[in-house]
Amino acid sequence: METTDTESLEESVETAVRNLTVYGWEGAVKLILTALALLLACLVVKRIILRLLDRGLDRGHIEKSFHAFIRSAANILLWFLTILIVAQSLGVNATSLVALLSIAGLAVSLSVKDSLSNLAGGLTILSSQPFKVGDYVEIGDIAGTVLEIGMVHTKLNTTDNCRLVLPNSTVAAALVRNYSTEPLRRVDLTVGADYNSPVEQVKATLLGIMEAHEKVLPDPAPFARLSNYGDSTIEYTLRAWCLTEDYWEVYYDLLEAIKSAFDAQGIGIPFPQMDVHLDKSEA
Repeated sequence: METTDTESLEESVETAVRNLTVYGWEGAVKLILTALALLLACLVVKRIILRLLDRGLDRGHIEKSFHAFIRSAANILLWFLTILIVAQSLGVNATSLVALLSIAGLAVSLSVKDSLSNLAGGLTILSSQPFKVGDYVEIGDIAGTVLEIGMVHTKLNTTDNCRLVLPNSTVAAALVRNYSTEPLRRVDLTVGADYNSPVEQVKATLLGIMEAHEKVLPDPAPFARLSNYGDSTIEYTLRAWCLTEDYWEVYYDLLEAIKSAFDAQGIGIPFPQMDVHLDKSEA
């Protein structure tokens, strides 16, 4: 098939050259000038179309990376059409040229299939928009702030200031947790108190800690309940709502305040221990 298309294209080119010879110098110059005029017209039309496309994409508030991809794809398509129109004006068989370019494109796609997989992943990310630049996300077991969403890679910055570059095929297939999309976030903590501490006293102390924190929201109301009986401790679950940007501050503040409040109230926080009972046997 490839040989046939190549031969057809060669025959078309030979025919175009023969036509230039048959037309003579004047006809050949006229044909070339016509082709150049078509090329110029196509370039002008291409520029107009790309400008209109840019305006439409800007008004549509499309992600910049997706914007660049659409523009590049449109530019390639317009160049392809320009080549076909100019080649046909010179007498080259456009069908053979299209077939040959299709085969060449297939060969290139097979040689860069991994990059195409990442490109497909990039299109998936940009179209579904599970996150945007600036969001704090978890992708699989990797967490960080999104710095850039490219067509092939996504870049994250971790909390310890490491730059991570993830292939988009991996990102598109992973479980993504986005912690920045919602304005509110819930802080969940589990703390333990000893069995000698009254349950109502522990609950009141925990609720008082959360209600006293200026960045803990009153609605939804803070929550503190007994959640489990352990071997040496009674576990309590705390839930407090705050603004997303205040999450870590509230999280660490509550942990520190709980220890101080428990010490002040005489509530013990037990550590793992084992009671051993020895029976004295009769001699």
